[in-house]
Amino acid sequence: MTIRLKTALLASTMALAAPAAVLAQSDTDNPMVGGAEMLADRNIVENAMNSADHETLVAAVQAAGLVETLQGEGPFTVFAPTDDAFAALPEGTVDTLLLPENKEQLTQVLTCHVVAADAMSDAIVGMIEDDNGNHPVPTLGGCTLQAQMDGDAITLTDENGRVATVTIADVQQSNGVIHVIDTVLLPPQDSGSDGATDGGTMDGAAGSDDAAASGMDSEGTSSDDMASGGMAGDNPTVGGAAMYADRDIIENAMESPVHTTLVAAVQQAGLVETLQGEGPFTVFAPTDDAFAALPEGTVDSLMMDENRDQLAKVLTAHVVPGAITAGDIVAGIGADGFYHMDTVSGDALSAQQTDSGAVFIYDESGNAYEVTTADVMQSNGVIHVVEGVLLPR
Repeated sequence: MTIRLKTALLASTMALAAPAAVLAQSDTDNPMVGGAEMLADRNIVENAMNSADHETLVAAVQAAGLVETLQGEGPFTVFAPTDDAFAALPEGTVDTLLLPENKEQLTQVLTCHVVAADAMSDAIVGMIEDDNGNHPVPTLGGCTLQAQMDGDAITLTDENGRVATVTIADVQQSNGVIHVIDTVLLPPQDSGSDGATDGGTMDGAAGSDDAAASGMDSEGTSSDDMASGGMAGDNPTVGGAAMYADRDIIENAMESPVHTTLVAAVQQAGLVETLQGEGPFTVFAPTDDAFAALPEGTVDSLMMDENRDQLAKVLTAHVVPGAITAGDIVAGIGADGFYHMDTVSGDALSAQQTDSGAVFIYDESGNAYEVTTADVMQSNGVIHVVEGVLLPR
């Protein structure tokens, strides 16, 4: 199904009108992005998910399979285009890049915004000055950006002449730094071909020698080396993706290719921080096919800003306090043949085991959906994948 990628109006209150020398933020004074607090002890993906101005970027990172990479140790500098920046691309470009067959192109576009270093704005300004006003910045995607000053603002020019301005600088992360930019930067284009970015083959490969040459204290990290993460252990895979018991519900859900709608909905409802919390939580996680099976237009309607409360209620009707495993459910089935649960939304769920051993979850509307993957353990609870969307009465 098509997921609506909301385009938000970029806040203009931090257009770098202040001198470059005061751009840097301390750990305790991170700037807001997209109306959301950015926490320096969280990683790039966690903070990006909380920004209302970076929903397209988050969806693209997920589609490209770069979530685990950008949750890695790093450090990384990410020049993060806003939703408005993606919307300004030629019509159809984003939808085309998000197609599975264009994953390689999408990956290169995204990694052309990533440098294997932790480069704060004052360091970038210093390098621009040292290079007589123009500092080359090799990226992990094989592109070389040119960093310059436009008054007090840092600009980045790609190899096609596209210019992006840093609108919010020095958003510190646990694994690097984000600088928000107002334009999507693209790999070198070959005007004679028909590519996903309106006419371009995407050449070039990033190398640690190039990254080191940027002068940004790179460790020479390659895109194949960047991923970190704990052992998946005996956790089942979901949608073909490994699930890590030392990661939280949001981190693992973003790795699942069959939960893109759920992740987008959680973000739209403002529940990311909640489900990254200590918990523990039990989440019955509907797949993309489950959302697609709802009546036509239901998901698009729920994703509208004016229906955010209703969306939050639907989602929290899938969340139960505590970490309840399949074994707990089966062991707790009562004389009536059901295991009863109260969800965070205040609605009730009931679980029943069939003679074949399958577990079905019933909502208050009388729908029953099978648990297709059970006991996906998380650092803050457990996920059970279900084949349908559970609805409040």
